[in-house]
Amino acid sequence: MASIHQVRKRDGRKVPFDQNKITQAIWNAAQSVGGKDRSLAEKISGQVSAVLTVFYKKKTDIPSVEQIQDLVEKILIEDGHAKTAKAYILYRQKHAELRAKKTKLLGTGKTTEFSLNALKILQQRYLLRDEEGKVTETPEEMFRRVARNIAQVDKKHKDWNPGESEETFYRMMAELDFLPNSPTLMNAGTKIQQLAACFVLPVRDSIEGIFDSLKKTALIHQTGGGTGFNFSELRPRGDIISSTKGVSSGPVSFMRVFDTATNAIKQGGKRRGANMGILNVEHPDILEFMSCKEHEGDIANFNISVGITEKFMKAVENDDMYDLIDPRTKKVVNHLHARSVLELIAAKAWTNGEPGIVFLDRINDANPTPEAGEIKCTNPCGEQPLLDYEACNLGSINLSRFVQKTKTPGEKIDWDRLKKTIHDAIHFLDNVIDACDYKIPEIDKIVKANRKIGLGVMGFADLLCLIGIPYNSTAAIRTAEELMAFIQKEAHAASQNLAKTRGSFPNFKKSVYVKKGYKHLRNATVTTIAPAGTLSMIAETSSGIEPFYAIAYRKRVLDGNELTYVNPHFEKKTREMEIFTSELMSEIASSGSIQKNPHVPSALKKIFAVAGDIAPEWHVRIQAAFQKFTDNAVSKTINFPPSATIEDVKRAYLLAYKLGCKGITVYRDMSRDLQVLTHFEADETKFFPRSKKMIDNQIALPFNSESYDVTPTYNKAEEVIPPPLRPPAGARHKNKKKWGQT
Repeated sequence: MASIHQVRKRDGRKVPFDQNKITQAIWNAAQSVGGKDRSLAEKISGQVSAVLTVFYKKKTDIPSVEQIQDLVEKILIEDGHAKTAKAYILYRQKHAELRAKKTKLLGTGKTTEFSLNALKILQQRYLLRDEEGKVTETPEEMFRRVARNIAQVDKKHKDWNPGESEETFYRMMAELDFLPNSPTLMNAGTKIQQLAACFVLPVRDSIEGIFDSLKKTALIHQTGGGTGFNFSELRPRGDIISSTKGVSSGPVSFMRVFDTATNAIKQGGKRRGANMGILNVEHPDILEFMSCKEHEGDIANFNISVGITEKFMKAVENDDMYDLIDPRTKKVVNHLHARSVLELIAAKAWTNGEPGIVFLDRINDANPTPEAGEIKCTNPCGEQPLLDYEACNLGSINLSRFVQKTKTPGEKIDWDRLKKTIHDAIHFLDNVIDACDYKIPEIDKIVKANRKIGLGVMGFADLLCLIGIPYNSTAAIRTAEELMAFIQKEAHAASQNLAKTRGSFPNFKKSVYVKKGYKHLRNATVTTIAPAGTLSMIAETSSGIEPFYAIAYRKRVLDGNELTYVNPHFEKKTREMEIFTSELMSEIASSGSIQKNPHVPSALKKIFAVAGDIAPEWHVRIQAAFQKFTDNAVSKTINFPPSATIEDVKRAYLLAYKLGCKGITVYRDMSRDLQVLTHFEADETKFFPRSKKMIDNQIALPFNSESYDVTPTYNKAEEVIPPPLRPPAGARHKNKKKWGQT
């Protein structure tokens, strides 16, 4: 109808004209004063559009946001909607005050379209500052800085126009279609210029080797990177040191050294360093390692995981003992009962979420460059397996931005726009490798030999919500597989296209891709599912592939600050259904979940199930669905309610193993005194106390994992009914006395 095609934003940007936004703003104002008829809001917005058509006839005539809002006020008053007009004026005033807060927070005299919560994160961690510590750029200027810096790599390869690439990169970041990992946002175009997030360093069994790695860790943390270490080369506690005739203090003691150093180094003054510590299950100190974070606050700068082998899992299944091997002598020094060890891992994780599990043999089965070395470790969150000295840069596509309306009521995935963004993102991430200053020669060498990158997603829960699919459903699993298969296919295609002009990664001829029939490939890996925690806060979408944590919650960020979040999709739906009230939101805020709220329709309850509402089996199945089509690994937390048992945790481990996951991390809600995500209120009387007695009572009987069915069953609603994973009748351990069975 209207000849109006664009609107000029306050920062000067031109965006497409959307009459629906005018309708929604009027409708929100009308509802706040008791309005019940949305058609009136549609009528008023139609009048606004008609007037704009008269006054802005040429395509070069572009109205500003302020001019449109002034027109809305005028028509509301002239049509006799005084109460709605007043509410709309108050709405404008509120947003003007919000813009003033943003301007004050930036301290630059400029404003931004980003939300106040997103701006707080950006201001704390990402935006450049002068020597006095004052912010000197807006988020938009940050994205321009990054886009320009990364696009300059095209001059080297002469296959893209750097100016056009800059605009492409800027658009997909500024519009929040895609965001690269934090070091790229922080450091691109600065003197630091270290752009990778994920590193793995070896820890050799000598004082020189240990402290050489510690020095390199400090350099990486200083520039915003995270590091992973496998401490399994270190001799066990009490082992003889031939040079001094003393005894070793063991790997856990040196982990504490790394932890203390990490605590002293703030990453560029923006965030504390993060580490992954892995110890293989065959190491003689494995029991000490599993207990090293038993007390909250111990080794706080590490996530820890047990490196699990296929041999160990077979021992679990067969109810066998397995060998502990001294890494120095390579001799068997002891034996442990495999099921007992798995049970203890589950007990520790039930207590406070650690350790996690990493399936090392499975990771190496997928190693694209086995001739270049064995993979022993991952980055801090477990999604990026890497060789010693290898690094990788990551990025995430915001899936919530790739939903389009259909001709019939409803939404669908915009596959065409998603495809273009995948190709642009692969181009961007490959450029990052050449733009990055890795600081350490060994890292620079192996990174450029394999050129690993990791494109992933965030906003999966938002996507499901927008297209009307419950997270805990077969449809969600199918959507996850379809999405990731598409991303994987197009990411590999984009990497192959780059290789045609830029050449394959140098280790290509020694890689598994030659046997698979590839003619060329620019990057040894292209896909990774990262948690994207901070990035998702900037994009105001759900993190990684996680479900919504709560409809309303607080998130604790840098230095103990807390940000409050309310799910915007739920607010929008309740407004559309005319059930939104401040009282309802207050009720929901007390628990975070809507499942027991009598005022919320059942249709919304299905779509807005939060992490604690979803059975752990669903969490594992979603992780496995993404892993099926991911080169590297998947970062995902398997959430458990406070009432979960250790047996439940153990079952999740076995399900993850059976479904092909490369690792698993679990967390039982409220098992830590200090946790990153919290509801507004928590009735602590509902939660299990953390005590040895309670843990002992929760230890479940061992069982044969082969006796559990992992094949989904279906109901008429096409929703999967997760198998209960309970021992079948009579499935008792053969040695009843040993396990205390009666």
